[in-house]
Amino acid sequence: MKMKMKMKMKMKKPSPSCPTSGTHPGYPFETMHSNSDHDGVDVTSWVSVCPGGLWKVQLKQTHEESQEIVSYSGDDAACSSSDCPRLGSLCRVRVRLKANMDGAESLVSEMGNEKLSDQSVAEMTEATPFPRCQDAVLQVPLGDWITLRLGEGQCDITEACVERMRAGQKTEILISRVENGQDVSAPAKAKLPLCATVELKSCTPGKESWEMSPDEKWQWVKSHKERGGVRFRSGDVWGAADSYSRALKLIITLRVHGREEEEKEQEAEEQRDTDTGDKTHQHPSANEVKSIKAELHSNLSLCQLKVNQPERAKASATKATLLEPGGAKAWYRMGQAYQMLNELEEARKAFRKLLELQPESPAALKALKDIARIEKENNAQLGLRLSKMFS
Repeated sequence: MKMKMKMKMKMKKPSPSCPTSGTHPGYPFETMHSNSDHDGVDVTSWVSVCPGGLWKVQLKQTHEESQEIVSYSGDDAACSSSDCPRLGSLCRVRVRLKANMDGAESLVSEMGNEKLSDQSVAEMTEATPFPRCQDAVLQVPLGDWITLRLGEGQCDITEACVERMRAGQKTEILISRVENGQDVSAPAKAKLPLCATVELKSCTPGKESWEMSPDEKWQWVKSHKERGGVRFRSGDVWGAADSYSRALKLIITLRVHGREEEEKEQEAEEQRDTDTGDKTHQHPSANEVKSIKAELHSNLSLCQLKVNQPERAKASATKATLLEPGGAKAWYRMGQAYQMLNELEEARKAFRKLLELQPESPAALKALKDIARIEKENNAQLGLRLSKMFS
């Protein structure tokens, strides 16, 4: 009897290491395509973020376990072989290039080639430190076992692979450039597909976002926001947008109470702190959450302007101004987005709003002069065409 290949299509589940799930306008909406055949091989594709832009990843996953899987016992020591890593999981990972991809090694990071000592699950307490590299596709040291904290976005491709794996599994990935997200400064050879393997040796427990307390979510939001600022200042615009998107995905799930509920919860928390001696909990107020959310949308808008995504920049800036009408930066970025889209009247309104907030703002005054000049040039060209038409 002939076996038919089974095809299925599903929306990608929002996850801590996936910035392309469509929750925010930071990246194009991507549908995860997953194919399964009768040999037990799954092929999945999605789009991931690198410092230079967006890359398509195709993952081929078998259900065979690696011979190098760590043995462990106890539910609190590590995730079971039937569980995938979750947000905050420390994952022992190794990434290696396929030998048949000549010349591909120059496209990925070579740092950290020193051998890392073998590490049991119980000994994993922190992630392996290594910087993001502007001219690298894979943001991990190659060939060695390293420890990643899932959700930090240090290497989006590796994290997106690992979150679909179980301890002991190995996957093959093929990475190719997404032309719409291409950075013109990237080397031409970076368009070549890369082939690599990703192995997950072991992992510690993590949490789904719905399992996290407001304090835990808030700490992740703040760390993503801070990391986004560091990346932007270093020139890693795509990485910064990724961090801001991750923060937004978590902050929109924060349940913020009204003042009365907030006061009751604070009293209860203070009582618990008195009983336990623990005074480390700090729940964000509704105003604080609203302000940070507006700032994240505004920062994301700036990143989108930098990578020539004016429509998304306009949407992000609009959200920021709705949350915080007094945010001058968001109005300026909205005006810039409208100007890039040649919607000059809307751009003028945004810059005039900025002038209301910051009278004599040099940026707003210059932008309004530029709009007046562009309109004058457009009118002159229109008049010339009309004169030729009726002459």
